[in-house]
Amino acid sequence: MQASATVLEWPVRRAARFGAQPLPEGVRFRLWAPAQSQVQVRVFERAGPVPMRALAAGWHECVVQGARAGDRYVFVLEDGQQVPDPASRYQPEDVDGPSEVIDPGAFHWRVEWRGRAWHDIVLYEMHVGAFTQEGTFAAAIERLDHLASLGITGIEVMPVADFPGRRNWGYDGVFAFAPDASYGRPEDFQSFIDAAHARGIAVLLDVVYNHFGPQGNRLPMLAPAFFNERHPTPWGAAINYDGPGCASVRDFVVENALYWLRQFRLDGLRLDAVHAIADDSARHILEEIALRVREEITDRPVHLLLENEHNDARRLERDAAGAPREYTAQWNDDVHHVLHVAATREGHAYYSEYLRNTRLLGRALAEGFAWQGEVMRFANRPRGAPSAQLPPEAFVAFIQNHDQIGNRAFGERLDALAPPEALRAIAAVYLLLPQVPMLFMGEEWGAAQPFRFFCDFQGELAEAVRAGRREEFKRFPEFADPAARERIPDPLSEQTFLDSKLRWEELALPQAAQRLRWYRRILAVRRERIVPLMPLMRRGGTFQVIDDEAVFVSWRCDDGRRLRLLANLRARDTEFPYGSGRVLWHEGPPPSESTLGPWSVRWTLAEPQR
Repeated sequence: MQASATVLEWPVRRAARFGAQPLPEGVRFRLWAPAQSQVQVRVFERAGPVPMRALAAGWHECVVQGARAGDRYVFVLEDGQQVPDPASRYQPEDVDGPSEVIDPGAFHWRVEWRGRAWHDIVLYEMHVGAFTQEGTFAAAIERLDHLASLGITGIEVMPVADFPGRRNWGYDGVFAFAPDASYGRPEDFQSFIDAAHARGIAVLLDVVYNHFGPQGNRLPMLAPAFFNERHPTPWGAAINYDGPGCASVRDFVVENALYWLRQFRLDGLRLDAVHAIADDSARHILEEIALRVREEITDRPVHLLLENEHNDARRLERDAAGAPREYTAQWNDDVHHVLHVAATREGHAYYSEYLRNTRLLGRALAEGFAWQGEVMRFANRPRGAPSAQLPPEAFVAFIQNHDQIGNRAFGERLDALAPPEALRAIAAVYLLLPQVPMLFMGEEWGAAQPFRFFCDFQGELAEAVRAGRREEFKRFPEFADPAARERIPDPLSEQTFLDSKLRWEELALPQAAQRLRWYRRILAVRRERIVPLMPLMRRGGTFQVIDDEAVFVSWRCDDGRRLRLLANLRARDTEFPYGSGRVLWHEGPPPSESTLGPWSVRWTLAEPQR
């Protein structure tokens, strides 16, 4: 966890199966294209196209003598069409331009870094393009001191894999190995990670293994076996993890995960929407990714996170020593939903399942999953599995993230939806919860601007996305009128993106400065009082419903101490069984002898009885 100027020699020059790799005599190019019987590689400003040797199982390979890092290249197909490398490490001219050869060992790392323990992490979700006005890795470095002083010890970067156009949330990536050029070059991303490590901040990256973006993806023409029509998904045929030809597909994804962790020295990955991955193999691709990562990267902690609507507790199980067998933690949407509903009283769509259901509030805080096999009416299916056997750190808790803000029609942040006292109360719950907390960028000062859905597609696809965005909200009463839907911001408009950028000048406002001080204070309490307890919590807690939106939760530590939460998340008093214990944090009006006031949260630590 200590940073220094010592330079480490990490094994980044391992032979890559996919893509271009510099060698002493030139560059080796490899392409999996079973649909092509003959392929050539054209290296710009060098000799004409060089034939590639056809190998078994659809592979093509050649070494271009004299080629080197920095050269740009394309593959020339049988029909003369020129395409970039699906395993490109950099696309300087976007998805339709040539690929660039990158030397994996060229970057000069300055910081010795051995990682941070997971229980010591406070995450901060960041979209590189909207985090600063410049929207680059280099500009983000300038704000790292702010995060360090706030108490952030981990950054979760939304996907950076190259996407079409100049702006995108990142979930439409088509070049899984290439940081998008709008953010900077690969070495700029490495510099950002190096600078974060110098400040004691771990960096995790969001990756997408359930689909490719709809524009710029050449894999269907090169390798139709990359997709499996047997498994339909919202994005078309599923990525082929279990059909004929799936071995190379699985290798591609596993190599990608290892590439980000090795080449960029990332501290972990968050796998997006894994419930949308279809795989009937004996060993699911999720298991294979986790096992390969844990077998091959052993010099530092690697944190693997999931987004999984199915709430599958098996992926989060621990071994006898308490280490994750597969995945470190899962984004806990249930905690978001119970706290959002408590603060806003919204009850539309899936929120209707959580409204006026205090038992779900208590269970999500104490045990992780609120739904543990019961049927959700909104989804019309059972959801979840028992999770009380898992330690609290197997869950990532939040009250805002890119989805929960950006999937609203106008992208409103929570400050626009709930009163300040309610916001402070639910923040006091999740920031001290023994689950791992995650802030969304700008939350710490109450950023006023929205975070909206934006992209930069062209042609018919752009029109389809624009129409689909508005059609999505047709089922909500406030958007039943077509004129109301026309007011929904256009996701293709550059202004929609610009409106979503953080405005750091807001920090000079008194209200923003006050909020920031509050976040710093409570995160300092977390660091000093909660973090030391978390390794002593081997399983979830217990809870008691006191009243509507009022719960008592308790977690037992191995040494007999008990962390206790009393939360009254409503606008009137509630009688509470206080009990004994040292007060770690109190939010809300001063309590009476047995009453907790409106929007009050009280954290205490009780010593073991002798």
